[in-house]
Amino acid sequence: MTLLVPGDRVALVSPAGPALPSRVAAGAEVLRSWGLQVTTPVVRPWALPYLAGPDEVRAREFVDAWRSDVAAVFCVRGGYGCLRMTDLVPWKSLPSRVFVGSSDVTVLHAELNAVGQPTVFGPMPGTADFVDDPLAQQRLRSVLFDGVSSWTAGTPVVPGQAEGVLVGGNAALLAASVGGPRWERPADGAIALLEDVGEEAYRLDRILTQLLRAGWFEPVSGIVLGSWTDCGDVTDVLADRLSGLGVPILGDFGFGHCAGSWSLPLGVAAALDVAARTLTLV
Repeated sequence: MTLLVPGDRVALVSPAGPALPSRVAAGAEVLRSWGLQVTTPVVRPWALPYLAGPDEVRAREFVDAWRSDVAAVFCVRGGYGCLRMTDLVPWKSLPSRVFVGSSDVTVLHAELNAVGQPTVFGPMPGTADFVDDPLAQQRLRSVLFDGVSSWTAGTPVVPGQAEGVLVGGNAALLAASVGGPRWERPADGAIALLEDVGEEAYRLDRILTQLLRAGWFEPVSGIVLGSWTDCGDVTDVLADRLSGLGVPILGDFGFGHCAGSWSLPLGVAAALDVAARTLTLV
């Protein structure tokens, strides 16, 4: 994966929900403190307040940023909206860029990974998970600038080892993408990263059941579970839905909607060792 260096220009985009201007400004200042030159998105009120503008406008902003003279594109926040604009983006024609986002942005990761672009699932500069969390900032910076390629964390759930391309992200968005125009299962041997926020146990059951019925897990060789913030106790439902797959599972890995979250690449090969509690790029 391409690394950033001080002096690089980066663009902030709003493909989903609107972010607070004050929070975007604070996040941009953090990025500038890393030596980056930052272009921030335009704030545009719209009839649907949970979207940062019409679908066509958000898609055009996204594509224009990608085609501009920048080294990286950062999403300012998730929320909702990426599914509405993803079919308006000419994914195969986008040049190579570093890309950062999480939560609702999961669907954009999938599109980029499908055309061979690695991405980074990490906290976004228009959110409190980035602005108010120095550890999460440092962990993202270490991936983008230093090329950190190994992480040790978590709690063993199902023992074993696996090697494959990292896929996934937010479980609800993976389920919502099932059946889309370019939807497909992960590559054979993939290692799935899964997390979510605000989904009660029965709703998470429904999400995982939909993915199971769609065959999404059939090619998966291992699973790494992140945070389940505001989901209640989901230990039993995760065990019920996933343990029967017969693949190694490492839980509580600390990525997603949580304090000090790890930033993890997607679309690149990695090795999982549950006993050692490690995830390492290969």
